[in-house]
Amino acid sequence: MTKRSDAITKGFERTPHRALLKSTGVPNDQMDRPFIGIASSFTDLIPGHTGMRDLERFIEKGVHTGGGYSFIFGIPGVCDGIAMGHKGMHYSLPTRELIADMVESIAEAHRLDGLVLLTNCDKITPGMLMAAARLDIPCIVVTAGPSLTGTGRNGRRFSFVTDTFEAMGQYKAGVIDEKQLFECEESACPTAGSCQGMFTANTMAVLTETLGMSLPRCGTASAVSSLKRRIAFASGERIVGLVRDQITPRQILTRAAFENAIRVDLALGGSSNTVLHLLAIAHEAKIPLPLELFDELGKTTPQLAHMNPGGPNFMEDLDTAGGVLAVLYQLRDQIIDNPTLLGPSIAQLIASVAEVDEDVVRPVSSPIRPEGGLAVLKGNLAPQGAIVKQSGVSEKMMTFSGRARCYNSEEDAMAALLAGEIVAGDVVVIRYEGPKGGPGMREMLAPTATLMGLGLGDSVALITDGRFSGGTRGPCIGHISPEAAQGGPIALVRDGDTIALDIPARSLELKVAPAELEQRRSAWRAPEPKIKTGWLARYAKVVTNASTGAVCNAD
Repeated sequence: MTKRSDAITKGFERTPHRALLKSTGVPNDQMDRPFIGIASSFTDLIPGHTGMRDLERFIEKGVHTGGGYSFIFGIPGVCDGIAMGHKGMHYSLPTRELIADMVESIAEAHRLDGLVLLTNCDKITPGMLMAAARLDIPCIVVTAGPSLTGTGRNGRRFSFVTDTFEAMGQYKAGVIDEKQLFECEESACPTAGSCQGMFTANTMAVLTETLGMSLPRCGTASAVSSLKRRIAFASGERIVGLVRDQITPRQILTRAAFENAIRVDLALGGSSNTVLHLLAIAHEAKIPLPLELFDELGKTTPQLAHMNPGGPNFMEDLDTAGGVLAVLYQLRDQIIDNPTLLGPSIAQLIASVAEVDEDVVRPVSSPIRPEGGLAVLKGNLAPQGAIVKQSGVSEKMMTFSGRARCYNSEEDAMAALLAGEIVAGDVVVIRYEGPKGGPGMREMLAPTATLMGLGLGDSVALITDGRFSGGTRGPCIGHISPEAAQGGPIALVRDGDTIALDIPARSLELKVAPAELEQRRSAWRAPEPKIKTGWLARYAKVVTNASTGAVCNAD
């Protein structure tokens, strides 16, 4: 078998290369084995990643059992929860591009034959998948898994988002006292792992398995389970077979794979951030994937699970109910057969399902909602589209008309919320927070969670060219494109304007006469960039808007 690594191991002219490899400890008789990179995003900074040293060991064991030779290299990560609400959140989405670039750089520079991508949290998993699609060398993904829920008195279950961020608003409103707030802080994150609900990290883990890029149960198995160790071992073993058979990501990441992933996302009421990420991964895989497809599929894909933050079920419940395969089984008449890295196709895996807990993953005949969890809105306020997680919106707020209250940053909006300036009937407009304007399209969980904590979730809407956490619920519309920094219509909104939201009609309208809007447009001037130095200043110059996945243009 001709291998990529032959470029650094074969022939007399590679004597210096072999000498350097031997200096790392590679024995001479291992030079002919496939060289497998383990791209590990281990860090002490992220709860979802602190357990990865253990998983690295099991991946290594699997690689060597399978006949390969492994090399671990590091990939950075940002914890969105820790980066939330301050300058750090500017860096979160842009790290997706850095991660893809770093994996590409190491794999190409060292001529690795295959990769195991060890990941977990929000931007790290899509960044790894983007690299896999771009490189198109054998790759397999291991997502490290969710945390367990915390336990409290009277059987209460705690989770990070609903029991810390929303608790801030409840404390401010006097609903809970300081002792109860501290109990949330102590109980919300009891183990290592990604946040426990159907937030971005877990949604992406589920979609990675749906795409066929990780092994069954990988998307839902707990971070602290022995099953996760066994999946890590099996993934290490499997990557060597993928190298020998030359099975590469673009053979798996087909249009059918993306459609299946979108349907599973919709059925679970997953994070709105997955729209950005699936668009970006498809871009790297050279698969045309229009934003409108999410809405087209959403109208025919029922929501089958009621997952936290909008519902009572957590990732451990989904895993016990049958995991990703349970969702695929319930959607089987709409799922398109497609290959997976395991070997059996999606249809064959579905056929292996023996039982589904239908209290957690309902049948299509008895859905939570007749439509999927995400909706794409358009109108004169979002000509290129906007995203709402309709699975987290109450029936009362599916249609809403209110007064615009405009803020040019998350901080200004948050200050207004905490000062009690936002009242029933308002539409909070947060702009200049898009990919260019932010820069970095900050995730704004604090304002949305505060709205819910203050009891305004059924009387106030929030719209932005930024984005939201997977933990966001309520009438919150993000990804408005074009963004304000591009001169999009959201830049022209003024305090007191009427904004009309109609989710069933997929409409987001600014009730201002066209002539008045043109007059405002002629007077509009792009503001000074918020960040003028460093990597983010460069990022702002090349990033596209949310409707295309916020990808970076090579030109």
